[in-house]
This record gives sequence, structure tokens and C-alpha cells, in this order.
Amino acid sequence: MDGATFAGRKVLVTGASRGIGRAVAEAFARAGADVAVTGRKPETLAPVAAEIAKDAGGAAQRILPIACHQGRADEIEKLFAQLDGAWGRIDVAVINAATNPVFGSLADIEKSAWDKVIEVNLTGAFLTAQAAARRMAEQKGGTIVFISSIAAFDPLPGLGAYSVTKAGIVAMTKAFAKELAPRGVRVNAVAPGLIETQLSRRLIDTKEIHDRLVAGIPLGRHGQPQDVVGAVLFLASDAAGYVTGQVLVVDGGSRM
Repeated sequence: MDGATFAGRKVLVTGASRGIGRAVAEAFARAGADVAVTGRKPETLAPVAAEIAKDAGGAAQRILPIACHQGRADEIEKLFAQLDGAWGRIDVAVINAATNPVFGSLADIEKSAWDKVIEVNLTGAFLTAQAAARRMAEQKGGTIVFISSIAAFDPLPGLGAYSVTKAGIVAMTKAFAKELAPRGVRVNAVAPGLIETQLSRRLIDTKEIHDRLVAGIPLGRHGQPQDVVGAVLFLASDAAGYVTGQVLVVDGGSRM
């Protein structure tokens, strides 16, 4: 789906400074979209935006870097105020930003760490989707794509809190989809498997865990961020015009 056309469409990708978010933002830019990319740190986000613009053919004005911490409601409000001022509409929102500050047993997690994971991965995703949904409903069109995880269905080792939030994203996808369908807004999710990102680094670098997980993947390898791009672009495209409330699993076949 990297060849899909999004010319002139306004696309928001959260958590786009690296990993899946960056790969998705790059693909939308190459497909002709105006892309707003978010990340927590302006100093790391700006060069990423410049590289995305260069990769898309040098149209720097089409890439809008906005520093936004998804765990902070006031920053999400500012994000959408900036989008309103710059664009006046939003056609696609890819809600990807997530965190996992702890690795270990869910039974042993400190409440402070639990609160942080919930604040960013679930509450922040909700507030971002809510802001996008209100604008899309008013304009009677748009699409939201959440990035969930196969951890929503089968919690990953050491990532209990993260897995809980990704299960919440699945329910949120379906709830928003049912509510927004009459307003012409589609809402779907992508559930990646083991993808090589900073968040999954502990799983990949721990040989015992990595080998056990890959043994259950028919394609015989863990994924790369680029492996997720096609699914996101499909769900955001007109080709998926009759698709809403769905979760598309991208996991190398581990959940057949």
C-alpha cells in the first residue's frame, strides 16, 4: 500500500520520531499527504521531520513537527489547536505513541509505573482520538487508525501493563467505530507482532525470549517497522472505505 495516494490529505501521526510511527509518517509523505509528526522532544523531532521531507521529495512545508507528550492533556489540546491553525481540518489520525517504562511481573509493578503506562498508552490515546473524532465528525469524514499490539490478545512476557493498555485500545477502537460510523468516520486498529523498535528492544535482545517468540512465528523472523506500514495505509485509504471497527493483525502468522 506504499503506492496509495493521499495527495492533499492532512495526516497526523503521533510518536513519529522513530520506529513504526516514523515509518508510517514517511510513507504518508511519499504518498502526497501533508503530515504532522509528534514526539516528546523538539530537538529530536525537528531533524526527523526534515529527513521525512527530504525523503518525500523536499517539500518541507508539508511536514509539520509538533512536540507533544501524549501523557499530558494540555499538550494534546495545544497540538490540535496548532493543527486547526495550520490546516483547518484533519483527514487521518494514526495514534501510535506509547511507552513502557517497566519490564517485569505485573504482580510486582509499582503504581507510579502503572499510572504512567495508563496515562500515555490509554488515556492519552483516548484524548487524542477524541479530539480528532470531534473534528472529523464535524467535517463528516475522516479515519482514525490506532496502533495496538498482539499483546492485547496474548500478553507479552514482562510487558503486563503495556499488554493491558493495548487490550484497552482494541475496545476503544470498536467503541469509537460504532459511535462515529453514522458521521462518516471510520476507526480501525493495527496489531503488530514482535517488531524491532526501541520499545521491544528488551524482548529482542533477551535471546531466550526472542527465540521462544520467533519459534511461534511461521515466517521465521521478527518484524521491522516497515512491515506495519502497508496495513496502516490500507486502513486509512479509500480502499478500506467499507472497513470499520476492525483490528488487522500484522505478526508474521503467529496468531493463525
